[in-house]
Amino acid sequence: MNAIAEKLARRIEAANSLLCVGLDPDFENLPQRYRGHVDPQERFGEWIVDQTAEYAAAIKLNAAFYEARGAEGVAEMERTVEYVRERYPDLVTICDAKRADIGNTNKGYVEAIFDRMGFDAVTLHPYLGREALEPFLSRRDKMCIVLCRTSNAGAGEFQDLIVDGRPLWLTVAERVSSAWDLDGNCALVVGATYPEEMLRIRETAPRTTLLVPGIGAQGGDVRAAVRAGLGAQGAGMLLSASRSILFSEDPSAAARALRDEINSAREMVNAAR
Repeated sequence: MNAIAEKLARRIEAANSLLCVGLDPDFENLPQRYRGHVDPQERFGEWIVDQTAEYAAAIKLNAAFYEARGAEGVAEMERTVEYVRERYPDLVTICDAKRADIGNTNKGYVEAIFDRMGFDAVTLHPYLGREALEPFLSRRDKMCIVLCRTSNAGAGEFQDLIVDGRPLWLTVAERVSSAWDLDGNCALVVGATYPEEMLRIRETAPRTTLLVPGIGAQGGDVRAAVRAGLGAQGAGMLLSASRSILFSEDPSAAARALRDEINSAREMVNAAR
């Protein structure tokens, strides 16, 4: 098993959690007490991590909100990841950057995300193919989370196109799980808003970890997602929530409640097997 996959499995068991807390620190939505700070996203991120780490298996930082503030924001993102590594080393850190480019450009992304910032995992577009993503895929010490069936309403514009008699998202799932994931370092992004598609993806990629956005503010149903995507060993997925936790009155309570809701669904699925 890949080192990050092992880390994730240990954390899921230790925390009894499939929850991924998404850090989407949109500056305009930050609490006022942070917006006036010299390092607003960093301080907010540290607070959220402290509030939610007990209930989470992973922390996912959305690069766009940090990059929007230029060099200051990127530096705060880097320090936030460092904070997680130092205070909560068992948490898996995900850079939600959705990178994809030709190979020599990807080498730069690899160095920035994996080596300089120290993330455990990154989200990637599959559109340029394996050859272009090889600098990421060759990192056996990290995890590559490939977009498959995304949670946004317009996802079907390309993802539903029929290729050789089946939708493109299913081709991506099959290709990643059978041909790209030779080192056990690949996962798939599958939106909670499409549970029927998730079930087909789970059948096609039974051993592949799924990162599942779309619950919480986007309206995905926890029970339906767990029923469709839970792996044979009662794990194999991370359900990610951002705004519903970050901007709640009590992020700790929100994270705990969602973790418990996910676990209740896990118990129902496992009991029915």
